[in-house]
Amino acid sequence: MDDKLMLMIPGPTPVPERVLHALAKHPIGHRSGDFVKVIAELTENLKWLHQTQNDVLMLTVSGTGAMEAGIINFLSAGDRVLVGCNGKFGDRWAQLSEAFGLNVDKVTAEWGQPLDPEHFREKLEADTNKEIKAVIITHSETSTGVINDLETINRHVKAHGQALIIVDAVTSLGAVNLPIDEWGLDVVASGSQKAYMIPPGLGFVAVSSKAWEAYKTAKLPRFYLDLGKYRKDAAKNTTPFTPPINLMVALQTALQMMKAEGLQNIFSRHQRLMNATRDAVKALGLPLFAPEGAGSPAITAVAPTDVDAEQVRAVMKKRFDIVLAGGQDHLSGKIFRMGHLGFVSDRDILAAVAALEATLRELGYEGFTPGAGVAAAARVFTTN
Repeated sequence: MDDKLMLMIPGPTPVPERVLHALAKHPIGHRSGDFVKVIAELTENLKWLHQTQNDVLMLTVSGTGAMEAGIINFLSAGDRVLVGCNGKFGDRWAQLSEAFGLNVDKVTAEWGQPLDPEHFREKLEADTNKEIKAVIITHSETSTGVINDLETINRHVKAHGQALIIVDAVTSLGAVNLPIDEWGLDVVASGSQKAYMIPPGLGFVAVSSKAWEAYKTAKLPRFYLDLGKYRKDAAKNTTPFTPPINLMVALQTALQMMKAEGLQNIFSRHQRLMNATRDAVKALGLPLFAPEGAGSPAITAVAPTDVDAEQVRAVMKKRFDIVLAGGQDHLSGKIFRMGHLGFVSDRDILAAVAALEATLRELGYEGFTPGAGVAAAARVFTTN
């Protein structure tokens, strides 16, 4: 049946009908008085979502572009940085940092395991000369379904006193409680196609006053991603370059929906969806890739041993029009990932789990009692 596709991936995520209607409106001038009002509302609501009174800047980029902007605006070639690497995106930030001539010191963990905050503490405490200029962390490592202990790592950064903390919150912002001002996070990057519930194309960077001080002496080249330009124009509710007008109008509606739901309800919903998905997977006798206590509310990674991960994805897509994500790099073909981020409800999880049960049966896997996955998910929904 046409037009029944269901995205259960970490991004792009499903888009609400109200947001799609807003996206389809005729464009307005980006230098018009009407668009000034749109930007003013977006800025106010983005600060609400980010739990900050500092700048939250909008860029016409993906999450990777937001992270690049978050790095090049506050550092100089040769600066020593600690980069947490326990998945595809931690590795990407190390590669990006090396591309700009930074002195990269990796803090690693096996893919599927969270970063150990103690490793950061040891390196930061040993840096008596205060040579470490920044610590770069992926909060929710989408490639493995692991969430890192950002709060504890950040405490060690704060104890250092000099280093900035730069955070990839691409799949955590809007899904996980991330109190930027309370924790004193310096640079936080995210992307529109995740918890924001709109299509790809907008990136966001929240910037602290401490980071702006570092901006004054940072020497890496920048032009289109020069956040100083965006800050100056944001103060006048405008943009330095042509923005994606329709995406921003769609974001206006999405943020209104998020405010109506409320921050704590949003966070509780994502936690509930994660718990239901993980319990369902365990009830089906399938191994989870991320350990207990380190699962991401954005996505659940599954590492099947008695059924082929790519066959699961293929049948789910062909028979049920449900798209699951595969493994990346050396995990290709070894895991599949079920997204539960953004505009996802309890009903969506129940439907996906039921389809997964049918898929497993079709593939000859009999390591579960029929209905066990749906029952496990339903128990979470009826008790939370």
